[in-house]
Amino acid sequence: MGLLLLGLVAAVVWKLYKLRRSPRDAPLRSVTLCLVCATLSYPVAMPGGASGVDTVAGHGTAKLIQNVLLLLTVYFLMCFYLYSADEEAARDRARKEAVVVAGFVTAITAAAVTVPHEVFAGSFSTADMTIPQIAFFYLAAGLYLMYALGWACRWTCRYARRSRRPHSTGLWLAAFGLGSMAAACAIRAAIVAVRWTDGHVPEPLMNTVALGLVASILLFVAGVTYSGARSRITASRLWLQHRRDYRRLDPLWKLLAGTFPENVLRPASPTAADRWRARGVHRRYHRRIVECRDGLVDISPHLVDENDGTVLDIGAKELAARLRRASVRVGQGVSAPRRVVPLAMASGSDRQSDVRQLIAVSEALRDTA
Repeated sequence: MGLLLLGLVAAVVWKLYKLRRSPRDAPLRSVTLCLVCATLSYPVAMPGGASGVDTVAGHGTAKLIQNVLLLLTVYFLMCFYLYSADEEAARDRARKEAVVVAGFVTAITAAAVTVPHEVFAGSFSTADMTIPQIAFFYLAAGLYLMYALGWACRWTCRYARRSRRPHSTGLWLAAFGLGSMAAACAIRAAIVAVRWTDGHVPEPLMNTVALGLVASILLFVAGVTYSGARSRITASRLWLQHRRDYRRLDPLWKLLAGTFPENVLRPASPTAADRWRARGVHRRYHRRIVECRDGLVDISPHLVDENDGTVLDIGAKELAARLRRASVRVGQGVSAPRRVVPLAMASGSDRQSDVRQLIAVSEALRDTA
């Protein structure tokens, strides 16, 4: 639960940051409020938080606050889907749903305050469901959760059918998690009904439902974070690759930059943090490629003798050796004997093939240093 709470706090901070930039974005506002309510409910549900609240406000207050926050969580989840579908038409529906959730909140609050605190202090598995107010409290909360989660599951499935991977994969996971939570709430409602009539429910069944509910929540969280997490992983791989290739190009760049310092482009943001930011890493990587290519163009006339026809077919090691000799000639002020010729040309038309050719020459320079 601690890790889940930490993840929720991080998500809330990120959504609040985005909401500050787009305060009129209704779907974003709804999902932010949903996460805020879910985050606030977890400390109240933890033993330390619940005992602290109960000590201050009376036994059972933490349970009431937790359930009210859960009802608000699923209500704002519904609002997110409503505003995502049609923001104009969603306003009336959101108001109607607000009246419904307010009615349920009022009902469970009335049920909670009309029983002694010591009776209401028990958990779901230990509560005396033969007391009408206790049974009504759990039954009403469970039925609303079942309704809202089932409705959200339906909309998630609809969006999943219209989406492509990887978004559809995450949506299907979220839909399965929502459906499982709704099913668990329905089973808990049935358990309440059985215990209300003084029936016996096996404890292993209640434990299984509780574990299933936790697993469903984790599955839903995995679903809603799947697409973003996959994008972050892909972006991290690209970041690592660009940093690695940037360093591998260092010998070639140093040779060419030392020979033609005027080709070195001015850094856009020469700060310490720029070395690690993704945008800074990618910018320096692409700048180094351009500087290497410009240097090869300038040095190419110095690589051939009068008897040479072309240098297109020579290998990376031979080209590296000629680059060193040409760099010396340029430093001595020797004039270019011939026109510009293409060097280290890629076999393919993509950017990565071009980079591989430059890296091959750069590593040959390192090996012959």
